[in-house]
Amino acid sequence: MLSKKSAMLAVVAAGALALSACGGGSDDAGSGGDSGLDLVSEGALTVCSDIPYPPFEFEENGEYTGFDMDIMKEIASGMDLELSVQDVEFNGLQSGAVLAARQCDIGASAVTITEERAANLAFSDPYYDSLQSLLVPKGSDVASIDDLAGKKVGVQQGTTGETYASKNAPDAELVQFPSDAEMYAAIQAGNVDALLQDLPVNLGHTEDGSFTIAEEYPTDEKYGFIMAKEGSEALVTAVNEQLTALRDNGKYQEIYDSYFAE
Repeated sequence: MLSKKSAMLAVVAAGALALSACGGGSDDAGSGGDSGLDLVSEGALTVCSDIPYPPFEFEENGEYTGFDMDIMKEIASGMDLELSVQDVEFNGLQSGAVLAARQCDIGASAVTITEERAANLAFSDPYYDSLQSLLVPKGSDVASIDDLAGKKVGVQQGTTGETYASKNAPDAELVQFPSDAEMYAAIQAGNVDALLQDLPVNLGHTEDGSFTIAEEYPTDEKYGFIMAKEGSEALVTAVNEQLTALRDNGKYQEIYDSYFAE
């Protein structure tokens, strides 16, 4: 696991709050319940997330933690709900499949808000601004995206990193992986020449000195928590109210600084 206080100052400061999550099914799915939020499991906020994806979500000492997870804990607490987290693949999140199946109430997994996704998903207010980046081994002859022709580039399926690489490195051979864990193992084994994905995650892979960031790409991306497109209006409102409260009381900044400030 990467240290929380790393060289994250390169990351654009968060412009707003929010988070994504993962969740789990329950026996009383669809029960409506006292909250009026039509939760998967009344009394709990069930969150789905693609773990690990440090520094946003990872497991430490047997517990899920990270920037997204810590905000989710605060949101659930503010709503007087227990937090229940399920580990799912990112593709099922960004497609909305796990929400449509009522596996969870909300997705918290560093999900970038895009027009395409917003056609099928409801987003919370944005909570984090990110950049794309290119990770290469120290000493690599790849210094920029222009050097990727004929190179193998690892990307995560269904992500904006994959989209950016497809558009801007058309002569590279993109190798798709289900998560960052497989991507990082591939570059460590020399099976790919570079990884293109969100800057905070790639920065974590530079900490042992074997890899470096060759280039950063300002893409104006903002993360949001995702919910079902239909029927989640009350939940979206409740989550946004909690995000505003966290910003107003300073808790959001406290969490942000614990992961991204020097």
